[in-house]
Amino acid sequence: MYKTLHTDLTDNIFTITVNRPDKLNAINKDVMSELGEVVTEIYENKDIRSAIITGAGPKAFVAGADISEFQGLTREQGQALAAKGHDIFQRIAASPKPIAAAVNGFALGGGCELAMACHFRLCTPNARFGQPEVNLGLIPGYGGTQRLTQLVGRGRALEIMLSGRMVDATEAHTMGLVNYIVVEPNELLTKTRELLSIINEKAPLAVAKIIECVNQAAGDGINPDWIAEPFGGGHVNGDFKAHPGFIREQEAFGECFGTDDMKEGSSAFLEKRKPKFTGK
Repeated sequence: MYKTLHTDLTDNIFTITVNRPDKLNAINKDVMSELGEVVTEIYENKDIRSAIITGAGPKAFVAGADISEFQGLTREQGQALAAKGHDIFQRIAASPKPIAAAVNGFALGGGCELAMACHFRLCTPNARFGQPEVNLGLIPGYGGTQRLTQLVGRGRALEIMLSGRMVDATEAHTMGLVNYIVVEPNELLTKTRELLSIINEKAPLAVAKIIECVNQAAGDGINPDWIAEPFGGGHVNGDFKAHPGFIREQEAFGECFGTDDMKEGSSAFLEKRKPKFTGK
C-alpha cells in the first residue's frame, strides 16, 4: 500500500515503520506524503486503537530530512515545506489515539521532530537525538523549536539547537525527552506494545480527551473541533489554530531559504565539507 512505509495491524496496535534503511530512513517528499496518508488511516480505521512509529534497520529511527531536496528552494517554497510538515506532525500530536515513537537509533532533525510529535517516546541505548539544522544555516522546521522547549525546558533546548549537538539515550531520558530506555534493542517494540496494550484497555473517549487537554496545557494550540472521533466519523484535514510559536517557526524556516548561509550549509553537507558561513 505504501512505498516508503511498512505497516502492520495486530491486536489493535498499528505499527508504522519508515522503510528507507539505506538512507537512514531520511524523510523525503514521498515519506512525508505517506506519513500524511498513514495518519489519516489512524484517525479513520476503527480497528486501530493506538499506533507505533519506528524506523527500519538497527541504525536509525529517522536521521533527518533528505537535504538534496532543499537545494534551490525559495523562501516561499521553504515555508510551504515547513507548513506541510507542521500539518502532518500536528495531526500526529492531535491524534485522539495514542501514538508512540520507538526510537531505534538516530533521531535527528525532522526525525527528532517526528518523535517529539508522538505522545511519548521509548528508545534503545544506541539512540541519538538532535536538532542539527543550525549546521545547515537553518532552524528546525517541523515544530522542533516549540516541542523541544516544551519537553526539556528553555535552557536545554537552546543549548541543543544552537550547538547542533547530539544527545545520547541516557541524557535524553534524564532530561525527559524519552520515557523509557529499553536495554535490549530487540525488545523495543515489545515494550512499546506492552505499554500501548495497557492504554488500549482504557476508555477511548477518556484517552482522547486526556490527549486534547494535555495538548492545550502544552501550548500546542490545537483546535479541539479539528480532532476526529477516535473510531472514525470525524474529519482529519482542516484548519486548526496553531500556537503563534509554531506559525513563527514556519515563517523563520522559510526566511532561512533566502540566505546565502543556508545555500552554503546545504551544499557543504552534500559535499561532505565544513561550511563557511558569512551571516548573509
